Amino acid sequence: MKVLTTWLREYLPGLNVSDRQLADDLTLRGIAVDGVFDLNGAAGADLGANDSLFEMDITTNRVDAMNHYGIAREAATIYGLMLNPLETLLPAAKPGPGHPVRIEEPALCGRFTARVLRGIRVQPSAGIIAQRFALLEQKLISNAVDATNYVMLAIGQPTHAFDLDKIEGAIVIRRARKGERLKTLDEIERTLDPEDLIVADEKKPLALAGVMGGWDSRITPETTNVLVEAAWFDQISIRRASKRHLLHTDASHRFERGADFNAPPVASAMVSRFLLESGGHIEGDFIDVVIPEVEARTATRSSISFAVSEVRRILGPTDDPEGITASTAEGILAGLGCGLQAQAGEIYDVTLPSWRLDLEREIDLIEEVARVYGYNRFRNTLPAFAGSVVELPWAEKESVVRHTLLALGWTEAISSTFCAAADAELFAPQPNSAVAMGNPLNEEAGMLRPSLLPGMVNMLALNLNRDVEDAALYEMGTAFSGSTEKVDERPALAIGATGRAFGSADVDFYDLKGSLESLLAKFASRSLYFDALLLPAWLHPGRSARAALDGSTVAYFGQLHPAEAERRKLKQPVYVGEIYLDRLYKQALGQPVARELSRYQAVRRDYSLLFPDSVSWAAIEQALNGLNLVELRSFAPSEVLRDAKSERIPAGHFSLLLGAVFQSNERTLREEELQQFSRRVIDALEAVGGKLRAG
Repeated sequence: MKVLTTWLREYLPGLNVSDRQLADDLTLRGIAVDGVFDLNGAAGADLGANDSLFEMDITTNRVDAMNHYGIAREAATIYGLMLNPLETLLPAAKPGPGHPVRIEEPALCGRFTARVLRGIRVQPSAGIIAQRFALLEQKLISNAVDATNYVMLAIGQPTHAFDLDKIEGAIVIRRARKGERLKTLDEIERTLDPEDLIVADEKKPLALAGVMGGWDSRITPETTNVLVEAAWFDQISIRRASKRHLLHTDASHRFERGADFNAPPVASAMVSRFLLESGGHIEGDFIDVVIPEVEARTATRSSISFAVSEVRRILGPTDDPEGITASTAEGILAGLGCGLQAQAGEIYDVTLPSWRLDLEREIDLIEEVARVYGYNRFRNTLPAFAGSVVELPWAEKESVVRHTLLALGWTEAISSTFCAAADAELFAPQPNSAVAMGNPLNEEAGMLRPSLLPGMVNMLALNLNRDVEDAALYEMGTAFSGSTEKVDERPALAIGATGRAFGSADVDFYDLKGSLESLLAKFASRSLYFDALLLPAWLHPGRSARAALDGSTVAYFGQLHPAEAERRKLKQPVYVGEIYLDRLYKQALGQPVARELSRYQAVRRDYSLLFPDSVSWAAIEQALNGLNLVELRSFAPSEVLRDAKSERIPAGHFSLLLGAVFQSNERTLREEELQQFSRRVIDALEAVGGKLRAG
C-alpha cells in the first residue's frame, strides 16, 4: 500500500517530526513502513523536507489503517495530536423524495446509502486528485470514478457511482437469481451464482455487491445524473463471491476484512463534494437504510470493562519508573477512537469504535495500550511462572527419529498444512477421510492434509523446476482426518529423495529401504519385515514396499508412480515414503546392550548351498536366528550366483556362499563343537529349502 506523507500531514497540521521518524514510529507500533521514498523533485510533489511516499505493509486485521486517515489517526495517537475532521459539508438539496432502496438480504447488507446528483459534468480529473494519483501511480479515469477511488484511499470506505438514467426503479439489494448474468467493469460477462449478493434495480443486476460494478450502469462521458452509493456488506459473503468469480478488487479486499459501519454516510458526502465541483446539484433526501441487528453487532457493540491495574499486571514494568498511568492508557484509547467512562478505582467502561472490529475483549485493549506506548519501552524481564515445562509423551522418540535421519544425510523441510482436493484423495490413508476447509485460501489449499506426502512431492518438484536435481528431504508434522465436526490429528513423517542425494549413484529403492531399516532399528520390536502387500496407488507397483513392525504397518515407500510423476512433470525419478509415527511411537525405544568382548579366538566357517529362487534372505535370516545359538556371533552372504545357461546351477535356483563366525566367551571352541554347530546351521538352512553343494 502506498501512502503520501503530505496527505497524512493534511490531517495532522501539528505533526512536527520528519518523515523518517514518522516511518520508524509507525513501524514500532505495528503499522509497518517497508520503504520511504523521497518525492522532492517529482512531478506534482510539494517542495519541502517532508514530502515522501511510504510503502506500507498493513496486516489483515487492521483494515482501519488501510487508508490515509486511519494511518493519520495512528500518528495522532502516538504523538498526542488532534486529528483534523473530514470535510463532509454539502450544499442544500433540492426538494424531493430521494431514490428508493430496498434491502432483501438484511443479514448481508447492514447499511445502504443513496444520494442523487443531477446536472453533473463528467470530465477528466484535475487538481488535488490528479496530483496525488500521479504520485501514487493510480490510473485516472474520470472525475466521477476517480472521486470514489480517492475517497477509498482517503478513509478506506468503498463507494460506487451509477448512471442514474440507466437504473429502472428502486435499488434492490438481493441474492442473484439462477442464470442471471452481469457484465462487470472489467468487460467480462459473468454468470451469477444464487449465493451472490448483488445490487440491482427492479429489472436487472447492476453490480456484484462489494466487489465490482456493472458495465451497463457505469459512468460515461454522456452521464449527467449520478446515484452515489456507499454501503456496508457482510465480510464472508463478499469473500465467497470474490473467490467464486476469481475477482479480487480493492473494494472486496476491504469489505472482506470488516468495513466501518458508520463510514458510508461520510464517504457518500466526500464523493458528492468532489462531483459537485464540476457543477450540478443534489436532489431529494439522502437515503440511509440501516439494519439495527447488524448495527448492534458492529457499530454499537457492548462496552468492555477495562482496568488499568490489569494493564500493569500483564504488561509488567517499563523503563519509565512511573509506568503506564491511568491518564496514559486513557489518552491512548481515546486517541484510537474509544469512548471511556470512568468508574471507581481506575476502571473504565470502554465503548469500541465502529472501525475496529478486531477489538472484542479487555486483553485486546491492553494490547493496544502496549502497542502504542511502545514495546521497546518495557523492561526485559520475564513474567513470574510457577510450574515446569512438560514434554509430550513422544518427545524423546521424536528426537531420536530426527537425529537419525539427519545423521543418514536427510535434510528437514517444512511444507503447508493444506493441500489440493486431488492430492488429498490420492494420498489419504483411507478413502474419504480428508477434511475440507470451510473457507479455503484457494483451490490448491482447500483441504487439511491427510498425509505429508503432498507437501513432500511439491517440494521435490519445486527443487527440480529450479534445477536442484539432488535432494533428500524429510518432514515431521501433523496429518489430519475425520470430518469438519471432528478432526483427528496424528504425527506423521514423509521422506523424499531424487538425483544423487547420497553420493555418486542415483537414489534408488534400496536407499530408502536402508534408511528405514536404520530408523526402525532404533525401536524395540520382535520382528521387522518388508513385503509388497496392499500398496497405495501413489507408488510404483514394482519398485515399492510396505514395512511392518511386529505385524503392524508402519511405512510405505518406493518410487512415485510413473503416471503421477508424469502428471506433475517431474523430469527424473522421485522416491518417497510415508511413516506412520503414531504407530511407530507405540513401540519402546531400543536400549543399547553392552556385550563383553571375548578373549578367545573366533572361528569362521563357510557354507555353500543351493536354494530355490522362492527362498528369500529374510527366511534364511529368520531360520538362523531361530537357532538361538549363543556361539553364532554373526553370519552374512559372501557370494550369490545364478547360471543363465543352467550348466552349474539348476534353473530356478541360486547358489549362496554363507559365512558364519563362531566364538565363545568362556573357552576356545573345540573342533567337535564346531562340527556340531555347523550341523545345526546346515539343518536349519535345509529346513527352508537349502541343499548343501558337493565339492
